[in-house]
Amino acid sequence: MQKQDKSFLERIAAGHRITVPVEDILRCGGEAVPNAYRSELMRLIVVFADSELAGAAGFCPFINRGPGLRERIVAAKIVAEKYVHAEMALKLLQAFGVNPALYVRSHAWDSRLDRNVDLGTRRIGGDKRLNVFHYPLEGWEDAIVFNMIMGAATSVQLAEMAQSSYAPLAEAITQILPREREHALLGESGVSQAIERSGSKTAVQAAVDYWHPRVAATFGRVDSAHATIYIDYGLRRRSSADMLGDWKAQSAAALKRLGLAIPD
Repeated sequence: MQKQDKSFLERIAAGHRITVPVEDILRCGGEAVPNAYRSELMRLIVVFADSELAGAAGFCPFINRGPGLRERIVAAKIVAEKYVHAEMALKLLQAFGVNPALYVRSHAWDSRLDRNVDLGTRRIGGDKRLNVFHYPLEGWEDAIVFNMIMGAATSVQLAEMAQSSYAPLAEAITQILPREREHALLGESGVSQAIERSGSKTAVQAAVDYWHPRVAATFGRVDSAHATIYIDYGLRRRSSADMLGDWKAQSAAALKRLGLAIPD
């Protein structure tokens, strides 16, 4: 490890925060940060921005699939807020030379793979959305189950970013996090209403069985080098295994409240 990197990690460990780049240079304690920090920070923001854009685009067609007006209003609210979150992330990237208007047009955010494909944790080309947003939604029950399960995962993941060593990211995520937590709760409420309306848990249980392992994969490999780097750089605090365990507990509690089986 270079002396500059060791000194930087010591400052991060001591609680130093990093602000927006000045003349394209990020500084911590008056010293320029390693290029690797900049790269990992941008990667983290891009993954979040792309996932919000893809998530909103994928859920948007299901607004009019809601069984009632109230459900459609809630679905439209979730889509609108995800676009707001993407806008906030792109504003963060603006400081690094990214043009938000061009960026939004750079990918087909509503594109999806075949539903039977299972990517696991391996990355594919194109935009940097989490793999779970490459899978298509099928019907209203499927969409609200996904929103409940993925909403809980997003909340766990963003809670780490809210403590980020990059102050502008921490400030943005602190605003975003309550809305993402609400999305998960709205999803659970929607699932409960769907069960009551149909008198059956068959459709929602099938959706849970499909989405649960795919959402679990969003936490990545427990031995991921990026996970360790993020912790060292203060971009998040906990390991992938700890975050995954937290989500599994929250997900299990929600499924138990709904009387649904927890997938192995």
